[in-house]
Amino acid sequence: MQNMSSTARRGAACRGYTALWGVYCTPRKSPLPACRHSIARSQGMPKRRFRVLAIGTHPVQYQVPIFRRMAAREDLDLQVAYCTLRGAEAAHDPEFGATVKWDIPLLDGYSWVRVPNGGSSGESFFGLCNWGLWNFIRTGRFDAVLCYVSYTRATFWISYFAAKISRTAFLFGTDTVTLSPLDGKMWKRHVKRLAWPMLFRLADQVIVPSSGTRDLMRSLRLPDDRITLTPYVVDNDWWLAQSAGVDRAAVRASWGAEPEDMVILFCAKLQPWKRPADLLRAFAKIKLPRGLLVLAGEGPLRASLEAEATTLGVAGRVRFLGFANQTQLPAIYTSADLMVLPSMYDAFGVVVNESMLCGCPVVASDHVGAARDLIEHGRTGFVYPCGDTDALAAILRQALQNRGQLLAMGGAARARMESWSPRENIDAAVEAISRGVARVKRVAGGSETVPTSPTDSARSAAHKLSE
Repeated sequence: MQNMSSTARRGAACRGYTALWGVYCTPRKSPLPACRHSIARSQGMPKRRFRVLAIGTHPVQYQVPIFRRMAAREDLDLQVAYCTLRGAEAAHDPEFGATVKWDIPLLDGYSWVRVPNGGSSGESFFGLCNWGLWNFIRTGRFDAVLCYVSYTRATFWISYFAAKISRTAFLFGTDTVTLSPLDGKMWKRHVKRLAWPMLFRLADQVIVPSSGTRDLMRSLRLPDDRITLTPYVVDNDWWLAQSAGVDRAAVRASWGAEPEDMVILFCAKLQPWKRPADLLRAFAKIKLPRGLLVLAGEGPLRASLEAEATTLGVAGRVRFLGFANQTQLPAIYTSADLMVLPSMYDAFGVVVNESMLCGCPVVASDHVGAARDLIEHGRTGFVYPCGDTDALAAILRQALQNRGQLLAMGGAARARMESWSPRENIDAAVEAISRGVARVKRVAGGSETVPTSPTDSARSAAHKLSE
């Protein structure tokens, strides 16, 4: 069976089990028209066409549009390998506390394979153990592998060693902006400080989604030429088109909002680290006579939040929408006046992208990664110290006093996203691939030495640590 990422074989049937690779395959379906950047490149011959394998844990609604655009480029021959099809197939999400299947197509427009998982499917090191990737990489003649699977999974190391033996560039990174672990076990911080410089030097190029992560890599003394910022983006065109078609008045009326009401939105999982209670308490403090707080999301804090809303005397002005699928979100953002993300940790916070594209300015805590790259305080949104509900209440009171200013801020927020789009992401990814491939060639030529196996300490850290 031949690799289905070749353009000449896009329409060939390739479904079912392939004994050689141990993967389930599908041809590329209904390719998207070339994006503007691809059209521009088609006017001249690209310098080089890279054959690239992207490895993902599962289809992600934010990443799939990027894969479609990458597949349309003349300088890339893209194949995607998934460790599972969670998200494209219905599965229980413990954080949402519900069975989730995204209501947008996730497997069309690019070539993909599913590599059977021999692991437990849990969150442990051996939860993802996709042995089929070994032969897939060894026989695939790829120029580069983009690995989006964490080093805390066995699949990462299977892919890494297969790439190194095959002299294939291996690119990976992280989205975190801090060494401090989410679970509060600070011993992990010290281990990461020792292990991560060795770990990330295993990459032929480190890819990071934000300036905060780039600075973290610099703090680990990785040289700038080994780090590429590939902006964390969504499908800007889709969000803009969906937002333009929203009947804002009808959506707000469905929430019980009057035309003159100011609507504040929280859109995230109802988890402790998202700190939705901070927003609820700030909302109660400002005593807004014509205000409504809408919480879109599901999670373990819902019952306690409903009870606290009653205790604070604002239950009548709070709406819990529950889990909102992808196609519902543009209407929710577009119909709000202000979105608030009070998280104590968000490596980036892609809801900020989505909200700003829908013309809804954002208030974010200073622990939200996107705040640094996307929010200009007072112009495209607001930033406040995480956990300071008085500061949050003051911002809400100030922002909601002037609806005209909020509208202008929403326009500025949308304009900011013009330069934080799939175009910038893909251009940066191609640059990272080019650098990684060149580095592998230099190593093969003996002009540079990089490790081909992790040290004992790095391997131990891979088993113990979580992102």
